[in-house]
Amino acid sequence: MADPRTLVLWDIDHTLVSITGIGKLLYAEAFRAATGHPMKQPADMLGRTERAITIDTLRLHGIEVSEALLETFGTALVEAFRAYEAAIGEHGRPLTGAREALQALAVREDVVQSVLTGNMEPIAIGKLAAFGLERFVDFEVGAYGMDHAERPELVRLAQRRAGRKYGEVFTADSTVLIGDTPNDVLAGHRGGARVVAVATGFVDAAALRAAGAEVVLPDLADTDAVVRAVLRSPAPRR
Repeated sequence: MADPRTLVLWDIDHTLVSITGIGKLLYAEAFRAATGHPMKQPADMLGRTERAITIDTLRLHGIEVSEALLETFGTALVEAFRAYEAAIGEHGRPLTGAREALQALAVREDVVQSVLTGNMEPIAIGKLAAFGLERFVDFEVGAYGMDHAERPELVRLAQRRAGRKYGEVFTADSTVLIGDTPNDVLAGHRGGARVVAVATGFVDAAALRAAGAEVVLPDLADTDAVVRAVLRSPAPRR
């Protein structure tokens, strides 16, 4: 029997790609389209899901939240993203080492690679496709920002989706979440995954260690170090 595979779940924003300034623009346009009113301010976005951000943004404006409104808002958010999609490649970039790390893991038979992101699925695909990164991951088994408000639930959802597709049971021992915020660390530990944190966003390495990440890397530049961290392989002796 083949050895069990490792499920690798990547965060996207500030872990794989950097696309500055677009988030608030998208929410402003989606808010107006969904509610008919201008948005005064969005809720906190760092390390959170689209569902949680949308709910809190609506409540900040005194608007009652319903599933129908959330669906309308989500549709408006995707439409707003489509309007900006062509410009993403001009105003964003893949982070150093992201392509190489994704590629190195994608060719391994002992790895299933997908995403765990606060973005909605069409937005997640669009952000990676803007830089040619989409071919390295299996989006069918990922978990996305409108699937649940809480990120730990996304870990469990991705494990179930991967289990159905690949016929394996993915547990905390065989699931790795890679992200750049304490919320990613919390999601992994509460959802059932080890965490490899990268200090490529707005949170430094010390804070990620304090949050409890099993491994903290400064970035993804050292492909071998990323693969070792994911697979729990020791560093080669020199």
